[in-house]
Amino acid sequence: MSTVTSPIHCEQELLGQTVVVIGGSAGIGFETARRARAEGAKVILTGRNAERLEQAASEVGALSTAAFDAVDPVALEGFFGDLPTVDHVMVTAGRPSYGRLADMDFAKIRGLFGEHLLQALYVARYAANKVRPGGTLIFMGGTGGRRPAPGMSIVSAVTAALPALTANLALEIAPVRVNLIAAGFVDTPLSAELLGDQLEKRRNQLRTTLPIGRVVGPEDVAALAVHIMTNSALTGATFDIDGGQQFVSR
Repeated sequence: MSTVTSPIHCEQELLGQTVVVIGGSAGIGFETARRARAEGAKVILTGRNAERLEQAASEVGALSTAAFDAVDPVALEGFFGDLPTVDHVMVTAGRPSYGRLADMDFAKIRGLFGEHLLQALYVARYAANKVRPGGTLIFMGGTGGRRPAPGMSIVSAVTAALPALTANLALEIAPVRVNLIAAGFVDTPLSAELLGDQLEKRRNQLRTTLPIGRVVGPEDVAALAVHIMTNSALTGATFDIDGGQQFVSR
């Protein structure tokens, strides 16, 4: 007796929804936009570099774009002021800062703390009335700063602050959900820029030491981001994605 199997049709999980990616022209932001599009979402991308942003938008078929610096509160307010109601906002803009105490430029450090923490507060304030109830606001953080080391003071402080900020915002702007993705090393253009000619050495080191036996890529983070968007029970949480990096030697 023969049996006939029917093909399995997987419904697109973000069909009919709109996803905003702040910092969506490259790396994790771009891959999240690509993944969201594959799941049926419309995407709106922002970035500082207008040319790179337009290229990314063309590749993913973005609904619209806006070129501005995401650390500028006036620009953020203007962007959200013109934004229609959306379903999800992900913030990937920004970069880590390293440096030993003796070499720190304290005038710049004030700006660096603001770049990471004030940006999150500004986005939360403006997104609270633009994201539909049950939609989500996703921030990016890291796991590397959890282990003390010389030169890690700023990164460690921000790493410790973001989960607490996320949990509090999840209560304050509910029913919008607020979550944090904490990544380790992710193989992105930013990582290449930061490491320069040490990039391949770092990749090889991680392939050898990480429990997963490979380097984490932006597509891994994008898959997690889309899961957070689609699972409406998730809020106030920090999700680690570093391949086990925090559990092994640097």
